[in-house]
Amino acid sequence: MLSHNTIWHAIDALAERHQLSPSGLARRAGLDPTSFNKSKRQSADGRERWPSTESIAKVLDATGATIDQFMALMRPDAIRSEPYKGAIPLIGFAQAGAGGFFDDGGFPAGQGWDVVDFPAGAERRDGIYALEIQGDSMLPLYRDGDVLIVDPGAQVRRGDRVVVKTREGEVMAKILVRHTPRNIELLSLNPEHPNRSFEMSEVEWIARIIWASQ
Repeated sequence: MLSHNTIWHAIDALAERHQLSPSGLARRAGLDPTSFNKSKRQSADGRERWPSTESIAKVLDATGATIDQFMALMRPDAIRSEPYKGAIPLIGFAQAGAGGFFDDGGFPAGQGWDVVDFPAGAERRDGIYALEIQGDSMLPLYRDGDVLIVDPGAQVRRGDRVVVKTREGEVMAKILVRHTPRNIELLSLNPEHPNRSFEMSEVEWIARIIWASQ
């Protein structure tokens, strides 16, 4: 049966057959790397988003799969349980503020994460994850759909681009201007948004951005 779930199931299965993440499959097909991410499969108001026939045609051409083979991948048993090779956890900024996605140190935890290919040339360590920009609040530096690679284990210094999560659940990307044992001062990436400052007692964690897709 053709449904929203089964067609996305087939795309995920085709990606795994070629040892790719969904973003890797999209990139191979010449599409935006975030086209097939789980965060793009529903709109902000909860409506289902379907891949276009053009996108599917490009994927079949890039992988050499036939439409019959693609249809066969809609079966529930078509996706292997093996993790994607060379992939790291990915989540959207809008979801990152919800509970259950990070431990107390700001490292990824729990369920509900997508995956994205780890960028060539970026330094990789345990605990690194990706955040997908959603909206225009970080223009002109970061655009909607850009992916930030975050290292919660890296030392942060003045001038670093960082992600901060407050104890109230707010997640933001800023430039670290000042960091003392008692407070932090943050410069907004978008001049239309205010700079921020917090007492350290208000901050749950702070992590350095080490790479961005731009």
